[in-house]
Amino acid sequence: MTRLSAILIAALALALPLSLLAGRIWIVPWSEPVPNASVILAELRLPRSVLALIIGAGLGGAGAAMQGYLRNPLADPGLFGIAPGAAFGAVMALFLGLAAIPFMLPAFALLGAGGAMALLALIAGRTGGIALFTLAGLMIASLAGTLTSLAISLSPNPFAMSEIVTWLMGALIDRSWSDVWIAAPLTLAGLIVLWACGPSLDAMMLGEEAALSLGVEARRLQWAIVIGIGLTIGAGVAVAGIVGFVGLMVPHLGRPFTDRRPSSLLVPSALAGALLVLVADIFCRLAPVAGELRLGIALSLLGAPFFLALLLRLRRQLA
Repeated sequence: MTRLSAILIAALALALPLSLLAGRIWIVPWSEPVPNASVILAELRLPRSVLALIIGAGLGGAGAAMQGYLRNPLADPGLFGIAPGAAFGAVMALFLGLAAIPFMLPAFALLGAGGAMALLALIAGRTGGIALFTLAGLMIASLAGTLTSLAISLSPNPFAMSEIVTWLMGALIDRSWSDVWIAAPLTLAGLIVLWACGPSLDAMMLGEEAALSLGVEARRLQWAIVIGIGLTIGAGVAVAGIVGFVGLMVPHLGRPFTDRRPSSLLVPSALAGALLVLVADIFCRLAPVAGELRLGIALSLLGAPFFLALLLRLRRQLA
C-alpha cells in the first residue's frame, strides 16, 4: 500500500463516522438522545454514506483509467457517452411513468449505459483508434443529451418534468440499502476490470505503436476500458443521477503524489473519489438552504472552477 492510499484510507475512516452523525438533526452520543436514532443511522444515513463511497470510488477510478487510456488530462468519464446514455435511460423510465415500480429506474439506466456501449462499438469498429473512439463517444454523448432534452420538453405533465429535472441534478436523498445492493457489485466489477488494465495503460503512455510492440492488444484493452467504465458509471447514474467532475478532479489531485503511471493512480483515485463524494454529501446536508443542496450541483460548483484553473494552467504550459 502506498503512503497516499494509506492517508486516504485514514481520511475515510474519519469522514465516515462524521457522515453518520451530521445532518439537520445531529446525532451526538454524549448529548440528549434523538428519537429513533438507531433507525435513522441504520436505514437512512448508513446506506447513504456507503452509497457515496461506492459512487465516488467508481467515478474516481473511471476518471483515472480514462485519462490514462486517452493520455489526455482533460478526459472525463462522461466523454464516452456512457453517463449521458445511462441518464437518458433513467429519464425514459420517468417519462413513461415506470419509475415508481421497484428497480425499474436503475434497470432503465443500466440499459441506457449498455446501449451507449453497444453504439460506441458499432461506430468505432474493430480497427478504430483512440481518435475515432473519442469522437464516437462525443457524438453519443451529444445524441443522448439531445434525446434527454426532447424527453423533458415532451413530458406528459409538469410533475413528470419536475421529477426528471430533479433527478438529473444528482443526489443521494432517500436512498436505501436496495440502491447499495444495485451499485456495489457493478461498481466493484468495473473497478476490478479497470485495475487489471493498469499494466496495459502504463504501456500506452509510450504510444500506441510502442504498446503494441510490448504485447498490448489494443482492441481488447479498448473493450475492457469501455466495460469497466460502463459498469462503474452506469451503476452510479442508475442510483444517484448525474454526478459530474469527480473523475476529472481526483486524478489531477493525486497524480503529483504518485510516479504518474496510470496503474499507480487507479487505487488512489478510487479512494479520493470516495472521500470527495462523501464529504460533498455531508456538505449538502449541512448547507444552509431551504431544502437540501443537490450533490450534482455541489460538485459542479467545485468542479467548474477546477476545470477552468486546469485549462488556464495548460494554456500557460503551451504558451
